[in-house]
Amino acid sequence: MAVTIKDIARHAGVSHATVSRALHGSPLISGETSARIRQISAELGYQPSVAARSLKTNRSQALGVIVSHIADPFFGEILQGIDEIAQQGGYSLFIAASQYSLARERAIVKTMREHRVDGIIICSTPFSAEQSDLLLSYKTPLVVINNQSAEDYRYSIYHDDLDGGQQVTQHLLNLGHKRIAYLGSALAGRTNDQRLSGYKERMQAAGLSIPEGFIHAVQGNDPELGRAAARHFLALPERPTAIFCFNDMLATGVLHGLRLAGLCIPQECSVAGFDNITFSAYTNPPLTTFNQPKHEIGTQAARLLLELLGPEGESHMQTIQAVQGQLLVRESTGRFPN
Repeated sequence: MAVTIKDIARHAGVSHATVSRALHGSPLISGETSARIRQISAELGYQPSVAARSLKTNRSQALGVIVSHIADPFFGEILQGIDEIAQQGGYSLFIAASQYSLARERAIVKTMREHRVDGIIICSTPFSAEQSDLLLSYKTPLVVINNQSAEDYRYSIYHDDLDGGQQVTQHLLNLGHKRIAYLGSALAGRTNDQRLSGYKERMQAAGLSIPEGFIHAVQGNDPELGRAAARHFLALPERPTAIFCFNDMLATGVLHGLRLAGLCIPQECSVAGFDNITFSAYTNPPLTTFNQPKHEIGTQAARLLLELLGPEGESHMQTIQAVQGQLLVRESTGRFPN
């Protein structure tokens, strides 16, 4: 049977109100008495009731986090950053994946509302305006990460994907490539659009046209889609000498597809990814990618949400933060042989 405050009071020879005050650090209880009560509670194995505390404070001490895919390693590093700050603030996480499904979004919002989470971080890029408006109508503090409509929210953290797309494309141009293709994700919304814009801007600045079929989009981020995309590029009348992929998951599939077709990488085709997920350094060959500071993005989002939940939260000014990444050059890209 669970130990209660009344059990502690009986062992300490005090009232249960005194025990409650001591366990909550009330200055009305002497330090000596508080220390003795805490020692007794520890010896008896007392665990405070989260449900009872929630009723008293109107706080669940839980934060909701909505991602697109739990299996995507990109979100894993962001979640680590969020969890690190949440734990320090005494919060646990309630994590759910939208899977790009409106029905799942609705179910997630309903469940998080039922569990009375104190605040929510949305990492799902194309999260619908309908569901966001519903959460805001509940007066639930929201912070979004890399969202398709980041500027539509008062509080958001996003990566400068335009700059990232420019840097990756410029790297390939500097290696002498002129036939550079772009493999995008049709489900990634703004994030894909920004990386694609960076690619187009640098190609145009270099005075290079983009042949038909060199910009190709797939319905997701799965490596198998990348392998199929490799077949698409190899079937073009004029093959690209370099492929810039929306993310490392797709790039991994492209690497595999090119190797199956007998191509040597990077001698016959360079491949670059984006995000720098953990295994990108262990592909064959190791993948050139763009490193998003994923852990930092997660910690910044969590800190901002905890500020909004603090005593001054309602007076917090609008915050939209952009973070910068950096190019990581590895063996999957090389100079185009003239």
